[in-house]
Amino acid sequence: MNGDELRVALEEVAGNLAYSWLPDTRELFRDLDPEDWDELDHNPVVLLSGLSSDQLERRAHDTAFVERAEAARTALREELTRPGWWAEQGGPRDFSVAYFSTEFAIDESVPVYSGGLGVLAGDHLKSASELGIPLVGVGLFYDRGYFRQSLDETGLQRERYPVNDPKRLPLTLERHPDGRRRLVTLELAAEPVTLQIWRADVGRTRLYLLDANVEGNSPYARSVTDRLYGGDREHRIRQEFVLGIGGVRALRVLGHEPTVFHMNEGHSAFLAIERLRELTARGLDFGDALERVRASTVFTTHTPVPAGNEVFDGELVRRYLAGHAAAIGIDWEEFLALGRSTDHQGPFGMTPLALRMAERANGVSALHGAVAREMWASLYPGKTVDEVPIGSITNGVHARTWLTRGLARAVAADWSEIRELPDEDLWRIHSAQKEELLGIVGAKHELSGDANVLTIGFARRFATYKRAGLLFSDPDRLARILGDPERPARVLLAGKAHPADDGGKELIRAVWQLERDPRFAGRVIFLEDYEMTLARSLVQGVDVWLNTPRKPQEASGTSGMKAAMNGALNLSILDGWWDEGYANETGFAIPDAIGADSDETEDAADAASLYDVLEQQVVPTYYERDERGLSPRWLELMRGSIELLGSEFNTNRMVCEYVETMYLPAHKAAAAVEKGAAPKEA
Repeated sequence: MNGDELRVALEEVAGNLAYSWLPDTRELFRDLDPEDWDELDHNPVVLLSGLSSDQLERRAHDTAFVERAEAARTALREELTRPGWWAEQGGPRDFSVAYFSTEFAIDESVPVYSGGLGVLAGDHLKSASELGIPLVGVGLFYDRGYFRQSLDETGLQRERYPVNDPKRLPLTLERHPDGRRRLVTLELAAEPVTLQIWRADVGRTRLYLLDANVEGNSPYARSVTDRLYGGDREHRIRQEFVLGIGGVRALRVLGHEPTVFHMNEGHSAFLAIERLRELTARGLDFGDALERVRASTVFTTHTPVPAGNEVFDGELVRRYLAGHAAAIGIDWEEFLALGRSTDHQGPFGMTPLALRMAERANGVSALHGAVAREMWASLYPGKTVDEVPIGSITNGVHARTWLTRGLARAVAADWSEIRELPDEDLWRIHSAQKEELLGIVGAKHELSGDANVLTIGFARRFATYKRAGLLFSDPDRLARILGDPERPARVLLAGKAHPADDGGKELIRAVWQLERDPRFAGRVIFLEDYEMTLARSLVQGVDVWLNTPRKPQEASGTSGMKAAMNGALNLSILDGWWDEGYANETGFAIPDAIGADSDETEDAADAASLYDVLEQQVVPTYYERDERGLSPRWLELMRGSIELLGSEFNTNRMVCEYVETMYLPAHKAAAAVEKGAAPKEA
C-alpha cells in the first residue's frame, strides 16, 4: 500500500460516523497526530486534509499502521453489511421510518447539538444502524451550531459560535446523478427559499441535514439555519417550519417514502401539516387526510418543563402557515385550534399540535408518561387521566459509544458476565479510566488528593430546575464532607446555561466562586465547554454520578445511564429514569420532599437529605476497605449497576421497543387506512 492508497482507505473510514463508536478507529486517527486530533475536535476529515503526501507515504511504510488501517476499513464494512435484529425479525419489506429531530449528537466532530435531546437522537440513529432497522434521520445543519463556552475573570459564561464548514465535516452534499444539487424549495412568509441537503452516514443509517445558507437566498433567509436554539420567536418558528415542511419535501426529493414519521419532540410538528397539504392536493378531504397522517405518525414528548414545549403567537403562526391552512381546506380558527390547549384561547403550541397529529405518543420514562397524561389531559375531553393515550418508552444510551473499552470487553457477550470479572480486575479497569479523567482535569486545574479520592460528577445543562446549586446550599457542611482528612471527596462539574438563561449563568458563577474558596481548593472544579468528549471521560471516570432535579420535572435523563453502565453509582432524586432504575443493588436514592409548601422548603429538605446520604451511605461505603484495599460493598454495587442498568437502559432495547410498540403498529394502521379498512389491534 502506498501513500495514496492509504489516504483512500483512511478517507473511506473517516467518511462514516461509525468511527464515533469504534474505539480502534478513533485511536488510529489519534495516532496520526495526537495534538492535532484534540485541537480539531476529533474530526478525521480535517485531520486527513492537513496531512501531506510525504507524511502519508511515510505512514504507508509502517506495516503495523497499515494493518490497523486495513482493520478499520474491514470493521466499517462489517458494520454496514452484517445482519441485524431487524433481518432476524423478518419485518415488512415496505416498512421504513423517518425520524425528525431539531438536534442530533452523533460525535463532537459534527457540532449540531446542544445536549440531552440531541444525544438521545444520535444514539437512536446508532442503534437503528446496529439493529439494521430501515430508518433515516432528518434535521438541520447549523452553520454556527451551538455555542462554545468559556468563563471570564468573574466566572460569567461567555459564548462564541465558531463557523461550521460542511466541506470540512464528514458530510456529503446530496446531488442528482448529473451532479446538480438536490434542492428543496419553500416559502417563508411569502419569500421563496432554497435548501440544500447534507448527508451524514451513521453506520448504515442516513441522517439528512437541511441547510438554508445557499447562494441566491436573501441574507435573512440564509440565517434561518445559523444557530441551534438561537434568535427570537420568529427565528424559532422559521427554523421549525424548515425542519417540518422542508424535511418532508427533502424526503420526497431524495426518493424516500417513509411509512412511519416519528416526531422527536414538538419542534418538527409542522411535518404533519405538510403531509396534510400533500394528501389534500391529491384529492382527499381534510378528515380523510388527517386520519392517514395520524395513523402513520408517532410523537415523543421529552419534557414537562414549559420552556421545552414551544409556543407561538397566533399572528406569527398566520404569517407562516396561512397558506397551508387554506390548502388543506380549513379556516384559520380551525387551524389554530389544532395547536391550542383548548379550542378557543391561548397560544399555538407545538406539543398540542403534535399530540393531535399522532395516533401514538409517549413520554420517555414511566413516571414521565404519567406526568404527561395529566399535563395534556385537557386535549382529550371525555377521557380520564388514565385513559389519555400517551404511553411511555424509557430512554437509553448507545452502549458502544459510551461504555469504556475495558468493560466492553468484559461484557462482550452478556451484561451478566460482569459477575465473573474478578474484583481486582473490575477495580483496575475503573481506576485506569479515573486516572485518565483526572489527567485531563489536572492539566488545567489544581487537584486535591489522588485517584483514591472519592470523585463525584455533576454534568448537565445548567437549567434552574436541575438544581446544580443544591449540593452547595450548606457550604460549611459540604466543606466538612469534602475535606475530611481520612475520607476526602471531590466534585467535578460541567455544563452550559442557555445564552438567555440568566439564572443558569448565575449558578455557574456561584460554583466558580466557590471553587476559589480556600475550603474547596482542589475539591470543587468546574470544567468549561461541556461536550461529548468530556462527557465520555466523566461518565467513564467518576465514582458517583449526582443528579438533583426538582421532581417531577426531569422527564428521563440519560447521563446517569451512561455513568451506570460504566460502574459509576448514581446518587439521585427518584425522578425520571432513576425512579425505575434505583434499587438497593444499583446505587443511592435521595429522599425527596415533593409536595412541600414551597420550592424553597422543598430545596432545603432535599439538600439536607442529600448531605445525609453522602455522610451516612456514600462516603462510608466507598472507604470501607478490606485487606486488599478494596471495598467489597462498593464493587457489589458497581456490578449491579453495570449488569442491571446497562442491560436495560440502552438504546438497542429502546429502539426495539419503539419498533414493536409504536412503529410497526403505525405502519400497519397506515396500511389499513390506505385500504379503507379499520386497523386490527397490534
